[in-house]
Amino acid sequence: MLKRITVTCFVTLLAAGTVSFAQDGAATYKSKCQMCHGATGMADTPAGKSTKARPFNDPEVMKMSEADLINVTTNGHNKMPAYKGKLTDAQIKDVVAYIKTLQK
Repeated sequence: MLKRITVTCFVTLLAAGTVSFAQDGAATYKSKCQMCHGATGMADTPAGKSTKARPFNDPEVMKMSEADLINVTTNGHNKMPAYKGKLTDAQIKDVVAYIKTLQK
């Protein structure tokens, strides 16, 4: 019984942490990414269209792993600027986690 309670508490805390990361990622996304990628990740903003940003539901983007998305965000790609030195590794990881929620 104690083991079940411990596991339940752990899972609950883990889920709560995931929600926190998603909220942090959403805030960073809104301030750094939304101007090009749009509120829903469809790259339907004037800046997104002019830079030819791909929507997050694009098949090529959907195939990208978390590590791939972290790399693109960190180092930039085509007209997308690099965020290395502008965002922490944790912020980039949180943004990528948020981007994954936009792909669903």
